[in-house]
Amino acid sequence: MGQTFPPGGPPPPYMPIPSPAERVRLAWQARGQTDYIFNYWTALGWTLLSLGFYGFYVFYQLVRRLRDHNARRLDFLDGAVALGWEEAGRRGLQTELTPSFQRAASHLAVLRKMTGDFRDPTIWLVLSLLASSIVHVVAFILLDQDLVTHDRAEVGVEYELALIYGRFGHTLAFPNPARLKGQHNYVGRVVATLFSFGLYFFWWFHDMMEEPNRHFYTNWMQEDALVAAVMAIR
Repeated sequence: MGQTFPPGGPPPPYMPIPSPAERVRLAWQARGQTDYIFNYWTALGWTLLSLGFYGFYVFYQLVRRLRDHNARRLDFLDGAVALGWEEAGRRGLQTELTPSFQRAASHLAVLRKMTGDFRDPTIWLVLSLLASSIVHVVAFILLDQDLVTHDRAEVGVEYELALIYGRFGHTLAFPNPARLKGQHNYVGRVVATLFSFGLYFFWWFHDMMEEPNRHFYTNWMQEDALVAAVMAIR
């Protein structure tokens, strides 16, 4: 007798939930899709050669990469924390390490909240086509604030993960507080742009490319070490 299905056809295929270790691995492998690295002089050259049109692609990527990077890092760090909680349970260390897990959860909540911010790159690109200069300035301020908030939350999680995984016998480097991103002087940059007849804006564009570049490189070193610890535990 053949298999029968309820009205409406067969049920959807079962999608297994990835384990914490698998979430870490998948997020680690996805960084080539999210962490776009700019070369300022190449981007500037193409922008000039295209009479400014390539600059809109640059602007799109500036918005997209920070949004997608935040989502990827959230999944990566959340998976590492979840695996740490499971391993702490197996070792009878959950009570001892609960304060670290609670602090990590509060920092992850900041990254999670950022995923709800208005950072759709396509909409921002359309807005920039309508009012390029004003929209670029507003976006640069918001993206800089995003990177500052994101960086501080990441450092908090990384610090707790170094404590947690250290108790498991896996040494992870503690994040360097000196790496924390400082906030731009927005009023000063706007004034400098106006008084330089727009020339300073090229330097502002440079910072908006290079500062996230450096942030990504720092993340990658931490990720590689953490992935090695995760794979040793799984």
